[in-house]
Amino acid sequence: MSIIHLLDDSTINKIAAGEVVERPASVVKELVENAIDAGATRVEVEIMAGGTSFIRVTDNGKGMSCEDAEMAIQRHATSKIREVSDLNTVATLGFRGEALPTIASVSRFTMLTREAGSDLGTRVSITGGKDTDIREAGCSLGTTIQVEDLFFNTPARKKFLKTNHTETAHINDFIVKLALSHPEMAFRLISNNKTAVATPGKGNLVDTIRAIYGVNVADSLLGLEFVGEDISVDGYITKPSMLKASRGWQTFIVNGRLIQNRAIAKAIDNAYRALIPKSGYPFAFLNIQVPQRTIDVNVHPQKSELKFEDESSVFKAVYKAVHDALRPAVDRTLTQVAAVVEKPRVEQPAYTQEPLQFRPGTSVAQPQAQQPRGQWQPRTIYEAVHQPAALGGQQPAMSMAEARAQLQPQVQYATIAASTQADGRAVAETAAEAANDGASVATGTATNEAMAPEGNIVPIGQVDLTYIIAQDAKGLYIIDQHAAHERILFDRFSAEAAEIPAQQLLVHQILSFDAREAALVAAHQELFQQLGFSLEPCGDNEFRLREVPADIPVSEAEDTVREIITNLMEQHATTPQEIRQACLATTACRAAIKAGEELSRQQMQIILEQLAQTPFPFTCPHGRPTILKFSSDDLAKMFKRTGFGF
Repeated sequence: MSIIHLLDDSTINKIAAGEVVERPASVVKELVENAIDAGATRVEVEIMAGGTSFIRVTDNGKGMSCEDAEMAIQRHATSKIREVSDLNTVATLGFRGEALPTIASVSRFTMLTREAGSDLGTRVSITGGKDTDIREAGCSLGTTIQVEDLFFNTPARKKFLKTNHTETAHINDFIVKLALSHPEMAFRLISNNKTAVATPGKGNLVDTIRAIYGVNVADSLLGLEFVGEDISVDGYITKPSMLKASRGWQTFIVNGRLIQNRAIAKAIDNAYRALIPKSGYPFAFLNIQVPQRTIDVNVHPQKSELKFEDESSVFKAVYKAVHDALRPAVDRTLTQVAAVVEKPRVEQPAYTQEPLQFRPGTSVAQPQAQQPRGQWQPRTIYEAVHQPAALGGQQPAMSMAEARAQLQPQVQYATIAASTQADGRAVAETAAEAANDGASVATGTATNEAMAPEGNIVPIGQVDLTYIIAQDAKGLYIIDQHAAHERILFDRFSAEAAEIPAQQLLVHQILSFDAREAALVAAHQELFQQLGFSLEPCGDNEFRLREVPADIPVSEAEDTVREIITNLMEQHATTPQEIRQACLATTACRAAIKAGEELSRQQMQIILEQLAQTPFPFTCPHGRPTILKFSSDDLAKMFKRTGFGF
């Protein structure tokens, strides 16, 4: 008896759905692209619970006859191409004929459609790829597709969906990018009975950008244009002062198709090099036109990627277009642009609450008798080892004994044996990976006991202003100063039962968000309050920042808030406590000492002592190692001293 057999159509469709329908946003993308191919000028998308329970896409396109509607739900049935040679010149967004049958196979699917000239339309109902019901029905011109209980018959796929907010954000992102690629179409996204996106559809791209991202982004737009022999690039970028923590602001359109491409993204990064920080990404909308024969769109199940015949020419064209747009007309030099967009330097007033940066260990502070130290009490590790801003930068740093006494932790950590054992296994795995990479000879078999110092650790100095070198009686230690301080702050924040201590801002900051970001902030107001951020609405998609955590420099407050929002978008369906811990890790990372900051011996000593008081000192909250230890035996092996008596 043969063990090889053909799969039934239902199973085939469910397997195909795993590639085409990855999440609710994939459903929306496929249905809206079909509406665009049908010549629609208005598209309305309505979702509930992030699209998992309800999706409805309505368009005013040309619709379908009863015969075409019945054929459209069959696999590989399409009106876009007829033979394989058509793939070389395909100009429509869809062409495989897989979307409708695969969506219907994993949901409760309903389609209403009517073409011009027909008195009645057609209603198609399918449940999980089965029980197909086709009948006449009254409906408006165009097509309406309703998808309910997505993945109800594939629980494994449904289990791996993220939170409703995250899935809504992905849908929002698709609608925004499709609206930008077709400014002549009016798009409307309704999420949980609230309008999230609405574009005018008048054909003006700037008006569309303004409707989506707000006036601030629209006012900072820089137009770009490049025309070559076989390639043309046009669109908009923003000044280097308008940045986001992710590439969510960047939209790439090639021959009318929304794509993702690393070469294009890299060209933008290179053009902005030296003008923006490494962690920031500018807004960019690029419309690229190339001969259809020079690209292959049939390389990804969701058609989100394509291959260029000559990718280097696309890279050069994008780079030149962006580079030229950044240069002002007066001098045509990037240096002038950097001067134009540079933020003015404002002298900090004497009453600022932002902690000072680390004073280089080689500098000597001058005492100032008229400012007695007793009037000021430190709250953070920054303030403990630096003079306060209120003293005009003239107060000498506190002694180590004074700093230790004032920074004595108020919460005594209870180390549970099981937790310590679990952390030891994590450290051992991290150390083993470092040994495999050749990063450390000493940590291959590290455990908590092996890593524990013998006596007091004494700092020796810094390497590359990033790593603290220290020693005890029988070993040498290398400590990542950022990761170590991050662990200290994370444990301090976690110990706060309710809200993290916050400092009020003398001048409130007004933060502008797009619609989905504003919705996340509004939905997580209590979380932000617990993290030490006081945000209150003050306009459409705008919030007033009144307080920030005491350990966060004021200059980094906005970036920290935006990173937390990014984390919230990427969260899986987790408990509130897990979300808070992830956000605490982001806050601690932002507030921690950075690589490149020079520390004095006293500052290094305080960091080492506070790190020793944490329950898990060997890794940062993100799992990176904080300490590498080289014992005397390890050093002897490295210097080939084994076997010798001297």
